[in-house]
Amino acid sequence: MQAEVRGLYEDAAHLEGAAVQDRDGGLTIDPATVLLTEVLYDGDEPVGHVAVRRLGDDVEIKRMYVPPQHRGEGVADRLLAEVEEWAREQGVPRLVLHTGEKQLAAIAFYTRHGYTPIPVYPPYEQLAYSRCFAKVFPSPL
Repeated sequence: MQAEVRGLYEDAAHLEGAAVQDRDGGLTIDPATVLLTEVLYDGDEPVGHVAVRRLGDDVEIKRMYVPPQHRGEGVADRLLAEVEEWAREQGVPRLVLHTGEKQLAAIAFYTRHGYTPIPVYPPYEQLAYSRCFAKVFPSPL
């Protein structure tokens, strides 16, 4: 995923805004903030991944990725459905996410699934090409 995103943006800071540096100099999400991670498999082959983390008062979708050879198979739909079901079960009022203006497929995907644009939230405000979205879940009666 990082290689694909780096190919879209010359500024590597696109990846740095949401991550911390690990001991090997790579970028990773702080494990203490991760609330959920899902990997879908086709047999022994991983075909998609998503993580959800706490970011301040919000719950954020991170690292949603399906390798190119498995796109169009419904993997992303299944991952997002699992995240949203988990969010509802946990009473999460809304999910937020960050992407970039050049990630047109991601923008279309999330919009199609009811995510609406919101103001860019920290730590992404320093990235001019940031696009942020949210989906609000009704409170159970």
